[in-house]
Amino acid sequence: MKVVVIGGTGLIGSHLVGKLDADGHDAVAAAPSTGVNTLTGEGLAEVLEGASVVVDVSNSPSFEDEAVMDFFRASTANLLKAEADAGVQHHVALSVVGTERLQGSGYFRAKQAQEELIKASGMPYSIVHATQFFEFAKGLADGVTDGDTVRLPAGKIRPIVSDDVAAAVGRTAVGSPVNGVVEVAGPETFELEEFIRMGLAAKNDTRKIVTDPKATYWGAELQDATLLPGPDAHIAETRFSDWLAQQ
Repeated sequence: MKVVVIGGTGLIGSHLVGKLDADGHDAVAAAPSTGVNTLTGEGLAEVLEGASVVVDVSNSPSFEDEAVMDFFRASTANLLKAEADAGVQHHVALSVVGTERLQGSGYFRAKQAQEELIKASGMPYSIVHATQFFEFAKGLADGVTDGDTVRLPAGKIRPIVSDDVAAAVGRTAVGSPVNGVVEVAGPETFELEEFIRMGLAAKNDTRKIVTDPKATYWGAELQDATLLPGPDAHIAETRFSDWLAQQ
């Protein structure tokens, strides 16, 4: 089966291409560096020729509100049209657990717009919602750092390692379209402050971490369970402490 992975040279995409290849599929990494640009349409017709499945794990190069919305709208529209022209049978997109509950954030409004375009396209599809990645603990902290203090909102999180996300996306890609959302999360639930504290401590990062009632999550207010998956989520096995110990 030919599977084209949009964003196939990135963190999730490179893991995914390797897993699909190991399972005997013809996985093709598509990105601007390989001559495929979903914003302009360059290379799409050529790379999609003969493809059965397209997996979109790409991300916007800018998280500024207008730029990220423009990216996901244009990229997704171009991709869906090219897939229809090429006879692709399954569109898979990676998104985020809680997207519909995080609409105070420009980034998550853009992800919601992406999902709505997919659902309205008529293309058989599956959307994989994943929780926050282990690898992004520091980046999340950097985004809410004030001086030497990390100011976090209160809330729970069930983070997951990127390799387990790639595995879940791969299983979805080679299965039948669900025409809906599947969720994947890590095995442990943390307070957001605890997750960030563990991640920074492993890097000997001495920033002070506080829970601030005025703090937001990428611009969105959190409730206690905003970032948590539902009861039917697939639960991966890798524990955060075990992953940290291997870094």
